[in-house]
Amino acid sequence: MNDQSFSEWLRLRCEPEWTAVVTHPFAMAITTGEADMRRYLEQDFQFVDSFTALLGAAVASADTFEARVPYGRFLGQVATAEEKTYFHRALEALGGSTAARLEPVTEAFRRLMDEVRAAQDYPLIVAVLCVAEWSYLGWASRAVEPPPESFVHREWIELHEGEEFRAWVGFLRGELDRLGPDLDERRRDEVLGMFRRAVELERDFFDMAVGG
Repeated sequence: MNDQSFSEWLRLRCEPEWTAVVTHPFAMAITTGEADMRRYLEQDFQFVDSFTALLGAAVASADTFEARVPYGRFLGQVATAEEKTYFHRALEALGGSTAARLEPVTEAFRRLMDEVRAAQDYPLIVAVLCVAEWSYLGWASRAVEPPPESFVHREWIELHEGEEFRAWVGFLRGELDRLGPDLDERRRDEVLGMFRRAVELERDFFDMAVGG
């Protein structure tokens, strides 16, 4: 890895897919308020349970107390506050449903989350969480002023940008950077494989949203 951090090493080995995610036409349409959000949010809501469970697995499998605390804090936010509240308000405004039929990519992404959760493999858990959050910061940070008038677009951007979310992504990257040097080549390749699968699914998910 030379002087690269492990998280950067992982990201670079997922190009050009990574850039395709963070500059995806649908993501860019969110930042301008032009994206049709109904189908996208209906499907994204279906991750809330698996994502919450994955955060719980991170709390349980983390190798230090210092790592458990940020996961627990973010878990409380996801389960009780911003995102769940946002989904219900946004889908009501859009005439959408919180019980929509799962698209194939949604099912595949949930299987991936459930797979690493069941394995209780901390580096793999961090890899999946990091892709989910870092890639969203990647596109949300490209939003320009003024923000979209619609709260559906504006608040979704705000949930994935700003000081607190940047700190959360920094924590996840930092965990990968901390773990990386102690992994042998086989384990690094295993983490890279999981990281790459998650990146590919993120792109597929945006592609699905465009098709909606």
